[in-house]
Amino acid sequence: MEEDRKFDVAVVGGGVVGCSVLHEFTSLGLRCVLCEKEENLVCGASSGNSGTLHTGFDAPLGSLELRCLQSARELNESFFSKHNIPYRKSGGFIVAWNEEDLEKLPKIVAISHEAGVSDVRQITAQELLEKEPHLNRNALGAVHVPGESIVDPWRIPVTLANLALAQNATILTNCHVTGGKRQGKDWQLSTSKGPITASVVVNCAGLYGDELETIHRQSPFTIKPRKGQYAVFDKSAGKLLNSIIFPVPTPKTKGVLLFPTVYDNIIVGPTAEDQLDRCNAEIDRTVIDTLIYRAQTILPSLKEHSVIGTYAGLRPATEFKDYCIECQPDKAWITVGGIRSTGLSACLGIAKHVAAFLPSLGFENCNSSPENGLTRAERKWKITHPIAKFGLLTGEKIDP
Repeated sequence: MEEDRKFDVAVVGGGVVGCSVLHEFTSLGLRCVLCEKEENLVCGASSGNSGTLHTGFDAPLGSLELRCLQSARELNESFFSKHNIPYRKSGGFIVAWNEEDLEKLPKIVAISHEAGVSDVRQITAQELLEKEPHLNRNALGAVHVPGESIVDPWRIPVTLANLALAQNATILTNCHVTGGKRQGKDWQLSTSKGPITASVVVNCAGLYGDELETIHRQSPFTIKPRKGQYAVFDKSAGKLLNSIIFPVPTPKTKGVLLFPTVYDNIIVGPTAEDQLDRCNAEIDRTVIDTLIYRAQTILPSLKEHSVIGTYAGLRPATEFKDYCIECQPDKAWITVGGIRSTGLSACLGIAKHVAAFLPSLGFENCNSSPENGLTRAERKWKITHPIAKFGLLTGEKIDP
């Protein structure tokens, strides 16, 4: 048993980033364990995102976030296709609804091109309405971002997790990491499922990333939970919208989107509400009513279709505008924190970036395939993301 609890790497956190890092490391032949404190994977920040994949057109220039998004853009489509993950390159439009926003569009195009998203261009209101004929006629113009996409946000992490299992990973749920200390060259982690020994720890704890970080140092960042609420329209509205509709973004947020899902629902959200509570993303009926009104203003025909549900998620924002990713080789610790709203979009790129730290941690020859574990059956994970739940209520059975 003691030997069974000794690993090359312990990944803490079973969201989309943790699952992506686990998959990447096991692909390199490392013996890895993932510790998730909840009963299921994808239960924290990753269970309340929008299911939209962003190109990075508005990511801070020169940021690590932008580099990871650029790397992921080259990986995502082939990965989704290979593993049958529902995905569609829907494109997106940043719509100006007033003269002030219209004047900002050329700068958005210029910044997008600097960020390497070279196919972004400004279009007229007439061009916009030709592509999205059900939109409110008050639109004055838009920026077209062809590479924006939609995906099933639950399938990505559980697919990554199952691929990692096939590569001999161990995944422990209900496994809360409560402390740890260095013993020689290894970490001895205290968990709710007993001690775990690992040569390296990777902190992918999301909303609790700063708390986990205190195991070995004062955290260099503070998690500032940001709530996003959403309203979900019935699939009967699906043909009204082809693309993601953005407002002109602010320094704090991309704003409230109106977007289709891969299952033909239409969703409006998220809001951006700072709060102290890291656990509870409560629905506020007044806010939801405002979201529904906004959606029906942008797409007037939505008034003829029902709202079938709502959901809310928390994003692990910090005091910084960029990701907080760092390796401390002398402590055998990798921090992957502050992955706010683009974790789903960038997860494969983040994993590649984190894997580049491995040589400095003593893993010099990590390019061999793992021992064959493909005979292991896939694990059936509970569907935890509302987009998948609402999308699969009909037509496809939902595993309990």
